[in-house]
Amino acid sequence: MKKRILSGMRPTGRLHLGHLAGALKNWVEMQDKYDCFYMVADYHALMGEYADPSAMKDNIIDNTADFLACGIAPEKSVIFIQSDVPEHLELNMILSAITPLSWLERCPTYKEQLREVEGRDLATYGFLGYPVLQAADILVYKADAVPVGEDQLPHLELTREIARRFVYFYKKQIFPEPEGLLTKTPRLLGVDNRKMSKSYGNAVNLSDTPDEVRKKVKAMITDPQRIKKDDPGHPDICNVYSYYKFFFPEQAGGLAGECKAGRIGCVADKAKLADCVIELLRPIQERRNKILGDRAGLEAVLKEGAKKARAVASETMSEVRKAVGI
Repeated sequence: MKKRILSGMRPTGRLHLGHLAGALKNWVEMQDKYDCFYMVADYHALMGEYADPSAMKDNIIDNTADFLACGIAPEKSVIFIQSDVPEHLELNMILSAITPLSWLERCPTYKEQLREVEGRDLATYGFLGYPVLQAADILVYKADAVPVGEDQLPHLELTREIARRFVYFYKKQIFPEPEGLLTKTPRLLGVDNRKMSKSYGNAVNLSDTPDEVRKKVKAMITDPQRIKKDDPGHPDICNVYSYYKFFFPEQAGGLAGECKAGRIGCVADKAKLADCVIELLRPIQERRNKILGDRAGLEAVLKEGAKKARAVASETMSEVRKAVGI
């Protein structure tokens, strides 16, 4: 029996190179080894976008097209929209009843988001309870593991603590305690050297046209210690070089040598990177355009995925209801 994994993305905008590097590439590779459940996490998106969710439906379709275009295959993985499976919210309610408030208030991601996110009021009941819904997402499928970066381990540990607390109260071992599948998430920054984010508008999107790619890459911040073209460069502190290392490793070594020797300037280096990114995205965009051209087919994938997801989730909830006496 393959171990089961659950992962998802919030449909808050276009997917970008950071998603490809940090998640989608790993998701594709995991399909043959694990029983994979991949969700479009619209309830999670709503927690931050509640004031204006007008773009949500379009983002769901757009993100799903990117999933498929990058190689997530419906015949290998269950692809579904979170809100199409009401058992997520049912389990969330039950787990909310047993989760201490102090566990949520100490969550580092919660405190970080309150400090850093501007223009949105996240001091809400729903956002505080974000980790409980995340636990419900994982536990309702009895996931054995969750692909995470190191910064997400506190969230996963909270899920494990909630699963243990359920056993403490109801004496039923329904849920496995999910393990973290640590993924080597690259330190891929946005074009402005900040964290790559949809909200910052500093990302190269998977759907960007060649002209958009060139414009964004041209604006990338490079080696701050390099003033003139023939000055020796320092590729290890250059954001442009980090893209080469992850996406185009066969070219990274040679370019690093040219940069250190002052034989290639930053402008030429970025022009070359833009060409490489355009070629990287070309097959993804060709598949994406074909998928979006068959809207009925795409929606059928999500409908079938929801059916498969509900079949698993409803069995889990039957056990949970019996355990808690409802």
